[in-house]
Amino acid sequence: MSNSHLFLKSGFPRAPLQNGLGRYVCQLQRITLKFCKNNGSSRGMRDFIENHLVDFAKENPGIVVYVKPRRHRTPVLVGEYLNGEREWMSCRNSTQEEISKWIDLLKTQNGSSSSLRLRKMWHTDVPSIQGPWTPFLLRSPDSQVYPSEEASKPLDTPQTATEKLIELFRQQQLEAGEEAHEVLNKKRAE
Repeated sequence: MSNSHLFLKSGFPRAPLQNGLGRYVCQLQRITLKFCKNNGSSRGMRDFIENHLVDFAKENPGIVVYVKPRRHRTPVLVGEYLNGEREWMSCRNSTQEEISKWIDLLKTQNGSSSSLRLRKMWHTDVPSIQGPWTPFLLRSPDSQVYPSEEASKPLDTPQTATEKLIELFRQQQLEAGEEAHEVLNKKRAE
């Protein structure tokens, strides 16, 4: 078992300022595309800038796009979010389609939430002072007699062969008793 999760930042899952209840606000504030004009590992980034960057900027007017050429460096995507976090991603030898997918991923996230170790799977800003709800919360304590054999059995257990035989035997006894009762009623009626 690896202990690498101990080095991740921990926190709770949350939506920033209840985003999406009213109108949706994209959390990506600015994106910086760093690339080399000559290096072969930057070919996908250069193709993306030439073919798709203007369309991306028109579709997302709320995201500021910076293009920063750097000599003899690998291509990098840097996303900066409204909460102040920065996401850095290397795009070495990536195609323009892969870079487009990475940019869409950065656009839909709200920071480095993918590298966040969750303390709990849920979190509330206003916890209940009354405690958690249970099925016994509003029931009268007098109506419940515990320990109860019937309540302690699992609900989904199939009927055993012995229980089926006992049930058949009781049905036969009831039928025999009904027949005897009918015979007695006929004799009384005569």
